Amino acid sequence: MRTGKIKFYIESKGYGFITDDETGQDIFVHATGVKAQNLREGDAVSYQEEEGRKGKVAAQVEAIS
Repeated sequence: MRTGKIKFYIESKGYGFITDDETGQDIFVHATGVKAQNLREGDAVSYQEEEGRKGKVAAQVEAIS
């Protein structure tokens, strides 16, 4: 599992980006890959990186404390 912080997440549209802690790169996250709800900017999360139709996407996103 990778870790990162929510860069932004628009719940009404169902997508956002996570900034990876290790690489500093942004990765797309869609609502279908989110286990936790109410993600907010700056929240620490864990996730798995998967190959999507247009590149890497975050899956199984969960908030961590």
